[in-house]
Amino acid sequence: MAMIGNIIKGFIDITDKLSTDSNPVEEQKEVLKDLLAHASSTALGKKFGFETILKEENVQQAFSDAVPYYDYNTIANEWWHKVVDGERDITWPGNPDYFALSSGTTGKKSKRIPVTDAMISSIRNAGIQQVMALSNFDLPPDFFEKEIMMLGSSTDLDVRDGHQEGEISGISASNIPFWFKGYYKPGEEIAKIDDWDERVRHIAKNAKNWDIGALSGIPSWMELMLKEVIDYHGVDHIHEIWPNLRVYTSGGVAFDPYEKSFKALLGKPVQIIDTYLASEGFIAFQSRPGTTAMKLVTDNGIYFEFVPFEPEYIKPDGSLSQDAPSLTLGEVETDVDYVLIISTVSGAWRYLIGDTIEFTDVSKAEIKITGRTKFFLNTVGSQLSVNKMNDAVKNLEESLGLKIPEYTLCAKRYDDGFYHTWYLGAEGDANPEKAAEALDAHLKDANKNYKVARSKALEGVKVHFVHPNVFSEWNGAKKKKGGQVKMERVMGEEKFEEWEAFVAGQNTD
Repeated sequence: MAMIGNIIKGFIDITDKLSTDSNPVEEQKEVLKDLLAHASSTALGKKFGFETILKEENVQQAFSDAVPYYDYNTIANEWWHKVVDGERDITWPGNPDYFALSSGTTGKKSKRIPVTDAMISSIRNAGIQQVMALSNFDLPPDFFEKEIMMLGSSTDLDVRDGHQEGEISGISASNIPFWFKGYYKPGEEIAKIDDWDERVRHIAKNAKNWDIGALSGIPSWMELMLKEVIDYHGVDHIHEIWPNLRVYTSGGVAFDPYEKSFKALLGKPVQIIDTYLASEGFIAFQSRPGTTAMKLVTDNGIYFEFVPFEPEYIKPDGSLSQDAPSLTLGEVETDVDYVLIISTVSGAWRYLIGDTIEFTDVSKAEIKITGRTKFFLNTVGSQLSVNKMNDAVKNLEESLGLKIPEYTLCAKRYDDGFYHTWYLGAEGDANPEKAAEALDAHLKDANKNYKVARSKALEGVKVHFVHPNVFSEWNGAKKKKGGQVKMERVMGEEKFEEWEAFVAGQNTD
């Protein structure tokens, strides 16, 4: 009998049952007041009158009226460069010990995002909430005795001017509580290896020594790690190495494009649980089965606002117009795309994180990520968001019997006009002409704006197939392998020229 597992499962079940039903709308009001109170004596808090805002009858409205929207460039230029230089009490009390490095999916150099002690506690608390929510899933007691493989970036953080910096997954893993270290794999020594390929080789070598019950990480890199383990041991699927694997906690990107290729690596089904951990904080997680939606963490140091995702509010660089209206959690509706705005215990204020979301259940504060503001493909009026592109690729997988875990595209100008030019990652034989016809037909049926664009300036679709590894090699050449690095789904024409040249180089090797 799995005695320890029974004890842990029993504790989780009891804790979950004793917890009262939350009220996300009221929790958010209290979070905002707490944020304003803590930051009222900072330079930013004084400039925008946080103490005065707290005295207003409608604090949420007063806050949105007083404080402008910030994206990374504007808040870094106005405020965070002082934080990086070591100044105290700029956007949050004190000066942080950590900075999260994030190039996102489009940046040419790393962004430095403050990570305060309060944010580390917030991330840890959200992780505990997610563990407690496991009581909603049908998991046996012995699952809670198994080890967890967390495939993030290196925990060997760089030291710069008295701060430590690295990707948020590496910062989080380097601050795991002592009681969790016995469950955590690949362990501190391997996790410190900076070179991703070398780290994965060590994981493969040691894989049979571990009893992994859960995986956690970005799907693209997780797939490559699992393939390496499978190939190293000469087996057919990962359950021959880790027979007790039951849960995969996905994050960073939508899991849908990877579902078919990921499941091909398994010997039996596992529970997929989506999470939303960004460099700026732990935003949401899937708290129950029967849905792929994630519950916003509404009581834990992050205040959310939502801007309707309308073309007139979005600038060409993906930032927001200052006259764009914001809604509180109590004002949103289901089935509407919103730009997500956050204010946090790391001193981000009305910060454009770059993602768009949609509510599936307002009362439960459950969302799904629908895309990126910079990846919204609106050339010649086609208005395609990432979730619509993902749906089209999933339909293509089913209709042509392919596994397509990665893709990118560009609205590229040719001599006879614009074409949506897709590069699809797939193994084996695939017919580009059939794929182009299928994508075009699906998008016409699913998106009226696309259909209108096809009758005007958008001439059609072009498709190129490449091996899926080309995408990871591109990321390795342009940024860094592993961790939080994600493939850009939409490129501008200049970046796309670099991509096509890179692909041509790969094909001649």
